[in-house]
Amino acid sequence: MLPTARNPRAGHSKLPRLPGKSVQIENTKPEKDDVSQTKRSPSSPQGAPKKRSAFGDITNAHKNPVPHLKKKDGVKVTSKKAQRNNAPQGVSKNNEINLKKSIKKPSIEETTGKEDTVAKEAKGEPIEKPIPVEEQKAEEPVPEIDDIDKDNDDPCVSSLYAIDIFNYMKQREEKFVMPNYLLKQHDISKDMRAILIDWMVEVQENFELNHETLYLAVKLVDHYLAVAISMREKLQLIGSTAILISSKFEERCPPCVDDFLYICDDAYKREEIISMEMEILRRLDFDINIPISYRFLRRFAKCAHANMETLTLARFICELTLQEYDYIQESASKLAASCLLLALCMKNLGSWTPTLSHYSGYKAADLIPLVKRLNCLLTYQKDEKLKAVRNKYTHKVFFEVAKMPPLDILSLEDALKS
Repeated sequence: MLPTARNPRAGHSKLPRLPGKSVQIENTKPEKDDVSQTKRSPSSPQGAPKKRSAFGDITNAHKNPVPHLKKKDGVKVTSKKAQRNNAPQGVSKNNEINLKKSIKKPSIEETTGKEDTVAKEAKGEPIEKPIPVEEQKAEEPVPEIDDIDKDNDDPCVSSLYAIDIFNYMKQREEKFVMPNYLLKQHDISKDMRAILIDWMVEVQENFELNHETLYLAVKLVDHYLAVAISMREKLQLIGSTAILISSKFEERCPPCVDDFLYICDDAYKREEIISMEMEILRRLDFDINIPISYRFLRRFAKCAHANMETLTLARFICELTLQEYDYIQESASKLAASCLLLALCMKNLGSWTPTLSHYSGYKAADLIPLVKRLNCLLTYQKDEKLKAVRNKYTHKVFFEVAKMPPLDILSLEDALKS
């Protein structure tokens, strides 16, 4: 059973401890130079090339002038007529042949077409004019795209800036690409990370924190471990400090340091949490506005006009990926789009619409491989001990979406083709 949630409005009181004194992480096996050209000035010194006047050095007008030949010099000047007559006959014949070839003979189709138009004009019949190619392309139906930010008076939604905000977040995804950091973490494995994330889900539910806080905390853990080598004894300290940082970023009333000391069963001191907070922020250059899949998921569900139950199912699928190390290299927007597409297929609510393609930037064909992987994640549970996410979404508050049976492979392929 999970511990009872604390009341944030009441005064500080001791929180019920999470199961076990601290997270016990079992010993598991870790898996040509450019040549610059100088410009010469117009008044170059002697020996440099002079500035050439127009056509002065190109023509032979001033070089070796030919003297005018006169009759009395004994030289016979041939007239132009004689030169033409003395030209070889083969050249003239070739010129005639080339002229004949250059004259294009009208094809049979052109002649028949012209005859038909002349006959129709004589009879007074209407003449069909060929439609230009550009007009033919313009006649093709353009898919309708809904304006999801239209007529929204809610100031919290920021509909005037929503498109710019999400375009900016998609650009930032390229900055936060995750490497395979476990290759250099010799004391931490995939299973240890999964245990830590499972505990962080319990903390989020116990403190009644926003889902954005949980997603950002997991991102902070991964990005910190990607740049810093850590031991398994510090893993819970990293996780609790990541939740503290993300709470200050996302929550209106974040938990205090003493709350995190209590849930860790006093395994760490207050100075250690504050020191780890400074270490994480310094390692990440204080840039913690990392794009998370939960924000994209809510945006895409609005494009699909999905109800709360369908959105909750997509959230359940997306939250399952937090524990899986194999999904950290997927971009947040693509992961959110794939989770929503799988939820639409499971609820039999249609396929990927042009509106979704426009706002998400992904076509259905781009998401199919990832959708199939997510369906396998729903079907097969790797570790039965890590049940925090599945237990969370079996409550009636979340429409008991965790009890919904997954699709088999054939049914999923038929749903994706439709």
